Parts: sequence; C-alpha cells; structure tokens
Amino acid sequence: MKDLLPDICDYYAQDIRFLPLTLFDYGCHSPFWGQIVTLRCFEDNSLVRDILSTAGDGKVLFIDGHGSCRRALLGDQLALLAIKNNWQGVIVNGAIRDVATLAQLPLGIKALAACPIKTDKRQMGENNVVLNIADTLIYPNDYIYADLNGIILTNTALDLSVLKTES
Repeated sequence: MKDLLPDICDYYAQDIRFLPLTLFDYGCHSPFWGQIVTLRCFEDNSLVRDILSTAGDGKVLFIDGHGSCRRALLGDQLALLAIKNNWQGVIVNGAIRDVATLAQLPLGIKALAACPIKTDKRQMGENNVVLNIADTLIYPNDYIYADLNGIILTNTALDLSVLKTES
C-alpha cells in the first residue's frame, strides 16, 4: 500500500496528529512507520551515530536539526548503520547528503533538503526529549507513519489490518 496516510486519516481521524512540515523523500522505503526515538542536535551528528548504532527494533529516529541546512545530519554510512540495526526510518528537520545512494537503500528517509557538507563532531545534543516542530509536539515513544503524502503521529500503535488493501 503506497498511499497509507490517506487511509489512516480516514479511519483513525480522531487519533492522529498531522505534522504540517514539507519534507522531501530520499529513501526508497515508503511508506514506513514505527515507534519514535527523538533527538535534538544542531549541525552535529555524533549522537545520530550513537543512536543508530543501537538496535532499532523497527523504530523511527526523528532528528530535530533546528531546520538548519548548512550541514548534513545523515549520509550513506549512517543510513547503512540504521539498516544494519533494523531501524525503519529517519526523519530529519534539517539536511542529509549522499542522496543518490540513499535513494537505493531500503530505509524510509525524509528531510528538508540536501547538503554535501558533513557536520562537526562535538557529542552535543539531547535525546528522548519532546520536540516542537511546526507547532506540533513529537513525543518519544509515540508512533509515526510516513509516506509520500506526509507524516502523521499517534499516541499508540495503529492496527493497519483494518485499512483497505488497495490504494
């Protein structure tokens, strides 16, 4: 099912929060969903590596890079690490790089833009914090659902088997 979000929004209208942020799709895995792990960092992706080095167990990492597109918070090496550790996706309120390679990888990836410049490595940032992006609160351990239509958030996992199978 490629257009998952419209069906979720129709069936679970009272249970969802829409994230009104325009992000581009860079990975070849869409739709994707999972429990949210949050990270807030600014032009430093050292904690991204630390988190993606752990078992993802089908989760989605949401990185708030404060909307900065001057440094890439995710590239091909970190995406490969995410795949190896069973992450479903990475969403970046900021920039990514290695876009041609990312487009070939079985990982959901959304970001504001691409930038070829790597980040500084200062081990700075905060994980498992509530993020406020586009006036929408994103809580650790909530659930995120993403496809080409955008992103929605829920407090609990949704039963997707109740949705129609064709879109």
